[in-house]
Amino acid sequence: MIVVTGATGNVGRPLVTALAAAGERVLAVSRGVSGAAVPEGVRHRQADLAAPESLRPALDGADAVFLHDGGAGAHLLSPQDILDVAKAGGVRRIVLLSSQGVVTRPRSSSHGGTGRSLEDAVRRSGMDWTILRPGGFDSNAFAWAGTIRERRTAAAPFGDTGLPFVDPADVGEVAAVALREDGHAGQVYELTGPALSTPRQRAEAIGDALGEPIRFAEQTREEARAQMLQFMPEAVVETTLAIMGEPTPAEQRISPDVERVLGRPPRTFAEWAVRNVAAFS
Repeated sequence: MIVVTGATGNVGRPLVTALAAAGERVLAVSRGVSGAAVPEGVRHRQADLAAPESLRPALDGADAVFLHDGGAGAHLLSPQDILDVAKAGGVRRIVLLSSQGVVTRPRSSSHGGTGRSLEDAVRRSGMDWTILRPGGFDSNAFAWAGTIRERRTAAAPFGDTGLPFVDPADVGEVAAVALREDGHAGQVYELTGPALSTPRQRAEAIGDALGEPIRFAEQTREEARAQMLQFMPEAVVETTLAIMGEPTPAEQRISPDVERVLGRPPRTFAEWAVRNVAAFS
């Protein structure tokens, strides 16, 4: 059995779908009570990574686990306690969703520090491990859904700075391969899209998917900061703005790892926009 934590999230949902389509026995785990977001036939259990004992019933008898990085609540996790519960349940293989920021922003407590502690614990676990380090997700564009639906407008800072955003479905499919197949133990995969894309270009791609033009409004850094502070911790906001405005060469590098694992190029942002156009309609 394969256990997927964060199963209703951007990566967890396509991962569960890919595993179920491959005929694997999957248990989807999320903090929410409802399992309505998981595919038919997949069992769901409520548990919280921040409360490792809640994971014990889910991990008992599991062969492999996908460990979500905790998102904005990552600093609340106790990696060693989570892994102790996994080992007690018989887990032999673990795939960790980490972050590119572990290596590109090592001094950032919100990206590098917290992510590194998770990675280090997984490396020491004694289990077969694979670490996934994606950069920004195409699904970040969902933040524009309301203004695009209401006013056909998308606002963001640094409108012409490009980053190789990755489709969460590609991340999920890479995770599915690493969970199901041998040959990935001890590997660290950096996951990006196939090309740099700017906020202005992403807004245009959504407009193309809709068949209507989207007006792009470039925010100042302070305007964006004030908006992001409404739903993100300050440390995360500052690091995110630094990446968006002054990315390092490593953060703009196109990685070959998606194609290396999946045998096909990563999906483009335009493909993501077409697949998710209903959210902006």
